[in-house]
Amino acid sequence: MEKITLEICATSLASCKAAQEGGADRIELCDNLLEGGTTPSYATIKLAREAVNIALYPIIRPRGGDFLYDEQEFAIMKEDIKMCKQLGCDGVVTGLLTADGKVDQARTQELVELAKPMGVTFHRAFDMTADPLQALEDVIATGCERILTSGQRNTALEGAELIATLVKKAAGRIRIMAGAGLRDHNAAALAAATRAKEYHTTAKEYDDSRMQYRNPNVSMGGIPGVPEYGIAVTKAATVKHIREEAEKGLNS
Repeated sequence: MEKITLEICATSLASCKAAQEGGADRIELCDNLLEGGTTPSYATIKLAREAVNIALYPIIRPRGGDFLYDEQEFAIMKEDIKMCKQLGCDGVVTGLLTADGKVDQARTQELVELAKPMGVTFHRAFDMTADPLQALEDVIATGCERILTSGQRNTALEGAELIATLVKKAAGRIRIMAGAGLRDHNAAALAAATRAKEYHTTAKEYDDSRMQYRNPNVSMGGIPGVPEYGIAVTKAATVKHIREEAEKGLNS
């Protein structure tokens, strides 16, 4: 039976521990999930490294928004990569674009070289490129080991056709990891459609806050569909089930 590699996007120590307990192969550690993920704190990375022994890849993203960074932001990214190396991380996750929607090859390659011997994943900045097939070749040229992509759609299932094409075009030169909207109810369909060997998900549920007093007049987040008093946490059982379903689809 063909196996997959499962990466969990975790934003807390509790989620990191649940990812490992559920049988994940790797953790993408980030903060600010609602902004697509930004670099977590030093303490979060340090304690996560101490808490789990599976592969740990913090995201290197100094802010939300686009992926066009100025020199100050690029300097921050380099210092964060050095920090991750010092803390014993296995790799980092990053992505840089040019103003015209191309992969910023020169600066991405600089970060890849700086990160060694850690690995580097090029994240969903890939999904914002103007020409995904050219972007594939450009990322390969930088030395990144994998690309995380939703197939340039809001969910990986919607972008399954492009993901399948990328898997074929990559031809083993780089790993293609499918992610965005992956859950246990659609993992089998996604794996069957894309034939990818790596998958990315939060495997999260919302735990209700322990707060007893809840001010009905103030909303701190203001994002529709996100529980004001809900805490997103990865669930070990969901991690396990997603793996089972994805492998079922891959072997169908």
